[in-house]
Amino acid sequence: MARVSPELQWNTRELHTAQPFGIARWTHSTYPRTFVTLSDGGLSGRGEAAPNAFYGETRGTVEAVLPLLADALTDPWDWDGLHTALSARMPHDHPSVKCALEMAALEWCALSAGVPVWRLLGLSPLALPESSYTVSLASLEDMRTQARDAVGRGHGVLKVKLGTAQDEAILEALREEAPQVALRVDANAAWTRAQAKRLLGVLEAARVELVEQPLAAADLEGHAELRSRSGVPIVADESLHHVSDIVALARAFDGVNLKLAKLGGPLQTLRALRLARAHGLQVMMGCMIESSLGIAAAAHLAGLCDWADLDGALLLADDPFEGLHWSAGHLARPEGPGWGVTPRP
Repeated sequence: MARVSPELQWNTRELHTAQPFGIARWTHSTYPRTFVTLSDGGLSGRGEAAPNAFYGETRGTVEAVLPLLADALTDPWDWDGLHTALSARMPHDHPSVKCALEMAALEWCALSAGVPVWRLLGLSPLALPESSYTVSLASLEDMRTQARDAVGRGHGVLKVKLGTAQDEAILEALREEAPQVALRVDANAAWTRAQAKRLLGVLEAARVELVEQPLAAADLEGHAELRSRSGVPIVADESLHHVSDIVALARAFDGVNLKLAKLGGPLQTLRALRLARAHGLQVMMGCMIESSLGIAAAAHLAGLCDWADLDGALLLADDPFEGLHWSAGHLARPEGPGWGVTPRP
C-alpha cells in the first residue's frame, strides 16, 4: 500500500512577556510564534518557529515560507532527506521555520517509539546546567528590582543585558543587589572595540563569569584581540548564524551560544555542538523568547553543554504549554514521550 504523506498544519500566536524585555537593539513585549503540527498515523509531532529580525525573519516571512517548505517533510524518519530538501530550497535563510519542521519530525518519531527525544537521539541522561535568568535593559532602578526579585525566587545565575552609556553603573548596582550569584554579561554586539577594552577590568572586578557578543557580529578580528586581553571568556552569539561558522569562530571566541531557532533545529544544533567541541570551544545552550515547547526542545540537548540560558518561557505572561519542571534556575530534564510538554488547558 502506498504511504500517505503526513499532514502539516500551523498557526501563529502572539506571546507576551510579563514585562517589557529590553536589549541594546530594541525593547519588545509581544513575540509572534508559529506552531507547527505534523500528523500521521494518529500521532502528532510539534515544532515552534521563533523568528528574530536580526537573522532576517519576521512573522510575515515565517507565514510566507512555510507553504513553500512544508512538502519537504514527506517522511518523518528521513532526517537527512529533510535537511537536504530544506537546504536545497533555502540554503541559508529561514532557520526558525526549518527548526519548527525538524522539531515536528523528531517528536513524531519519538512518540512513535514511546520515548523522549533525547533518548531517541541516543543522548546521555545528564543533568542540565543551571540556567541563567535575564535582567533586561531598563532604568537602573528597574534593573535592580529585576535582580532583587530573581534572587528572591532562588535564581543563582543572572545574565545582564548591557550596551548603554551606564554599563559600569549597572554592573556595580547588580553586584550590590546580588553579591553571591554567578553573573554573566550580554552586550548584544553593542560595544565598540574601545568600549570593550575599557570595560574588561570592570568585568573582572565584578567577577563576571562570561561575556556574550561584545562587538559587532562581523568583527572577528576585534573579538580575537579582545580575547587575548580578557580574563573573562568571550562567547559568540550574533556572530554565529550557521553550523559552518563554528570553524572561523574558534579563532576568535572561547565559546558559542547555540540556539535551535537560529541554527535550523535540534539536529543542526547537535551538529554545531559537536563541531564546537572538536574545535575546543565551550558551549552554551540558549534560546529566544519562546514557549515551553521551544525551551523543551533545547533542554533535550542542554545536558551536553557547559552553560544554559533557557529562561525564555519563564519571561512569558502567557506560555501556552506546560510540563517543564523548574526549581528557580534548575530545569529538570524532560522525561515524557516526545518533547515532554502539553498544551495548557
